[in-house]
Amino acid sequence: MTMANDTLAKGTPFDIGGLTAYQVGSVVSRTIVDRPAGTVTSFAFDEGQALSEHTAPYDALVLVTDGSVEIAIGGEPRTVSAGQGIIMPANVTHALKALTPFKMTLVMIRA
Repeated sequence: MTMANDTLAKGTPFDIGGLTAYQVGSVVSRTIVDRPAGTVTSFAFDEGQALSEHTAPYDALVLVTDGSVEIAIGGEPRTVSAGQGIIMPANVTHALKALTPFKMTLVMIRA
């Protein structure tokens, strides 16, 4: 996974879909906010790229901005497409697989 951590200017509009670019055979991420209270990260997945099954100790909100992804939560697959979101509950296994090239913003609040 490629990660870019440069800072965005606060108070200045930006194109959420333009934060990450697709790279063949890769997952690209860019941290937007990284604080003790939580993180906001932009991702771009090439078609077929995946994150294996894992858990997180906090709820995570996925907002799909382009393409579509299969997200399995507790072993049950769901398709999430551009303009849609889904909450992955804390301590429940989840996995992602890009059905097309897709982009998402991941919001995790540690509470």
